[in-house]
Amino acid sequence: MSDPIVLVEKDGPVAIVTLNRPDALNALSRALRREIVQTFQKLAQDDDVRVAVLTGAGRAFTAGVDLKEAGETGFALGVDGGDIDLARGLAEFPWPIIGAINGFAITGGFELALMCDVLLASENAKFADTHARVGIMPGWGLSQKLSRMIGTSRAKELSFTGNFLDADTAERWGLVNRVYKADELLPAAIKLAHDMASCDAAMLRKYKKVIDEGFALNFGDAMKLEVTRSAEHAAGVTADSVEAARKSVTERGRGQKG
Repeated sequence: MSDPIVLVEKDGPVAIVTLNRPDALNALSRALRREIVQTFQKLAQDDDVRVAVLTGAGRAFTAGVDLKEAGETGFALGVDGGDIDLARGLAEFPWPIIGAINGFAITGGFELALMCDVLLASENAKFADTHARVGIMPGWGLSQKLSRMIGTSRAKELSFTGNFLDADTAERWGLVNRVYKADELLPAAIKLAHDMASCDAAMLRKYKKVIDEGFALNFGDAMKLEVTRSAEHAAGVTADSVEAARKSVTERGRGQKG
C-alpha cells in the first residue's frame, strides 16, 4: 500500500498538514489538490482544531503544478471547481493557517504558500514565480496577492524574471515573518500555532474573517466593515469579561521574552 499523499498529525488544537510526494517535490497533481481540499474541509469540522500548519515532506514545500498532468487536463487552474479548488478550499478554512516553507515553493507552490495566513521559512526555502517563463497565467491569486505583500516593484521583479528569492531576502522583503534553521522550522511553526490557539476561539475566527474580508475591499469600505463587526461583537462583551482577560494577558506578557 502506498503512503498517503497528505499526512495529518495533531498536537492538541494544532493540526500539522504535510504534503507527502517528496519524490515528485510535492508537485500539485489533481489527486494531491483534492486531498488538500478534503483535508482542510475535515479539519474545519473538527471541534478540537484551532490552527493548522501546512508544510512539505523532503526538499520542497511544493514545486508547483504537475506539468505533465496539466498538459493533459488544462492549465486554467483558477477555474477549477469542486474538490480540487485549492484557493477556495483554503479560503473557507475558518482558522489560521501557518505555512512552514521548508524548501522550494515554485509558481503554483508559491501561490499555495500565499494562501496561508502567516509564512515562516527554513534557511533552505526558495520562492520563484515562473509563470512568465513557462507561458502560464496565474489563476490562484499570485498576481494580486504578491504585490500587496511586498510591493508592486518587488513583485514585478520576481514575476518578470522568474528568479529565485532566498529565505533571508524573503524575510527582509516582508514575504515571510521569520527564517529558521531547517530542524527548527516545524517546532517554531507549531509553537506559534499554539500561541494563536490559546486566544478566545470565537474571537480568533471572527478576527481572521474581518481581516480577510476587509483585505478584499477598498480602505474606506474596510474601515466601515470593522466598525460594523466591532459593534456586533461588543453587544456580547462585558466589563468583567474584558478585565479578567486583560489580567491573563498581562501575566502572559510577563512570562514572555522581549
